[in-house]
Amino acid sequence: MIDVIFLLLVFFVCTANFKPPEKILPMNMTLPGSVVADITLPDLDSLDVVSIRIFFDKEPYWQIEGNRCTTLGEVRYILQSIQNAKSDIPVIIESTDNVPMENVIDVYDVCRLVELSHIQFAAD
Repeated sequence: MIDVIFLLLVFFVCTANFKPPEKILPMNMTLPGSVVADITLPDLDSLDVVSIRIFFDKEPYWQIEGNRCTTLGEVRYILQSIQNAKSDIPVIIESTDNVPMENVIDVYDVCRLVELSHIQFAAD
């Protein structure tokens, strides 16, 4: 009986996967609405913090430094432009009470996708 338990233990140790869970989370994003509307970028010289506000009224929409975005493609375009100018700029994500968590995570994923790393969440 001890031999069988020992063989099972060896089998499970040899087949175990020791990757950290953060490294195996999927981050393949398909951004709906890749066509960017007429968006004016904020003044990047005077910008110290990027503020992203998330709203939900039947569909999510976002506001980045005064620009209203209706698709994640537009959010990515603005954030990519900001990241190209200032790669270490902090980002604050703020959402209203009725916003589903998946929309907040989508914005976080877009920030990480464009390689913005100083991301914070605003608490009311």
